[in-house]
Amino acid sequence: MREPKDFPPFLTQEAPVEVERMGLNWLIGAAVATVFLWQLPNGDYILYPFTILATWFHEMGHGLMALMLGGNFQKLEIFSNGSGVATYTMRSTLGPIGPAMVAAAGPMGPPIAGAALILASRNFKAASLSLKILGGFLLLSTLVWVRSWFGLIAIPVLGIIILGIALKAPPWVQGFAIQFLGVQACVSTYHQLNYLFSYSAGSLGLSDTAQMQRYLLLPYWFWGGLMAVASLVILVQSLRVAYGSHTVSL
Repeated sequence: MREPKDFPPFLTQEAPVEVERMGLNWLIGAAVATVFLWQLPNGDYILYPFTILATWFHEMGHGLMALMLGGNFQKLEIFSNGSGVATYTMRSTLGPIGPAMVAAAGPMGPPIAGAALILASRNFKAASLSLKILGGFLLLSTLVWVRSWFGLIAIPVLGIIILGIALKAPPWVQGFAIQFLGVQACVSTYHQLNYLFSYSAGSLGLSDTAQMQRYLLLPYWFWGGLMAVASLVILVQSLRVAYGSHTVSL
């Protein structure tokens, strides 16, 4: 059994012994199980809330990056099948790099957000605050950007649940919840592997990776592979920082 110093501080605040023993191994097991379940015909139903949350991270990544580059984030639509669309305009002065950054911000939004959540778990106050920020931002985005009937129901429900955990759950539950949500966000990249390695997004036109090919020339499958690898590296490194460099190996 690892020494207590190997665990993030939240696990020392009256966490059950069983939780301390599982710790990192449970999170890694949950990540592997999630990727496996996503490959099964009915796996999406089991992980449905996390699928919707990952879609929200993805589409918010597109919209917020467009805003950061001087454009306009017009609306966000999330549908009951787990798909979503962010509508935005571009006013970037970065030439082709700007649109490519907006395209990449979608697939990379979940793992980057997930890493931030995992790192926040190192400190109880930061973990609690991060849950409140995440829940509050889900509610705010509903008011400002969400414009699909399903999204208007699902996104605030997720926000209220997360806020409830932040306000009512014990410290160790909050810390573990923020890590679990972070891991789910990171591995959501592998839920959309087919999309990352697809040129077309169906009726929506080009996929995100195909748009990157359009602006940065290298083939879409190169960008898909790069983002898949980057998502795994981000997950592993964030867990290394949260749990200690000697505790994570894949």
